Amino acid sequence: MKSLKKVIRKTGRGTQYAALCFRVHKKRGCEILLVTSRGTGRWIPPKGWPIPDTPPHESAAVEALEEAGVTGEVLPYALGRYKYHRAPDDQHNISDEAYIFPLRVTRQHRDFKEKGQRRIKWFSRKRAAKMVREPKLKKIIRNFDPNSLPRDGWKQFPGH
Repeated sequence: MKSLKKVIRKTGRGTQYAALCFRVHKKRGCEILLVTSRGTGRWIPPKGWPIPDTPPHESAAVEALEEAGVTGEVLPYALGRYKYHRAPDDQHNISDEAYIFPLRVTRQHRDFKEKGQRRIKWFSRKRAAKMVREPKLKKIIRNFDPNSLPRDGWKQFPGH
């Protein structure tokens, strides 16, 4: 995992923050929430550009609320980062990157900012890893183990 200090130091012009939204069921185990991108309709984790004066993990949590309507507890450590192309036919071959933060979902809201603009679906880890396109993101999802996360340091979002 990468500390906030390291993430902030390495954040550049093409850097976004993503939320790996998850929940754990007694029978089904760990599930990952993915949304479709508005442009291409491919499955991705909620992500967006840094929000001024907002820590990276909280920016990721804001995106999860706006794009997928979920809130919960977010950890201020990135699970990793992955590179992606915004459009599949990107002729300039410019890639952006996203740091991804774990968000334990505690509530799924009926109404949210981008409702109706994206599909939202829960997947098993294995299926979620197959649904995303980026190799590094596939690996992050496949290797994700909520039991290996620290017990302390989680921040409720939105804060109370």
